[in-house]
Amino acid sequence: QVQLEESGGGLVQAGGSLRLSCAASGRTFSTHTMGWFRQAPGEEREFVARIIWSSGYTVYADSVKGRFTISRDSAKESIFLQMNSVKPEDTAVYYCNLFSAAVGKEYWGQGTQVTVSS
Repeated sequence: QVQLEESGGGLVQAGGSLRLSCAASGRTFSTHTMGWFRQAPGEEREFVARIIWSSGYTVYADSVKGRFTISRDSAKESIFLQMNSVKPEDTAVYYCNLFSAAVGKEYWGQGTQVTVSS
């Protein structure tokens, strides 16, 4: 079983920065992808960014490209989301996600609230 714990959410003014963290524990497997999704009130959960663990290759949603950066710390089994130039439309609960190709399962964290004030 895999556990994901997010931290770093909070209130930030538009144009500011915030850094989210997600620590994975349990059996994370050697072949997996980790990433961030977000869900605003009344909206569906949407993809934000992901990183392929083995290669470090990253993918971003168009809405955050150039503003957000996903990174990893392999030794700590953690990923981070550096959020710069945030906008009110970035307000959402941000969820950490791990997908294991080895077992065909995905796991979610409990979410962390990010609120951007205008």
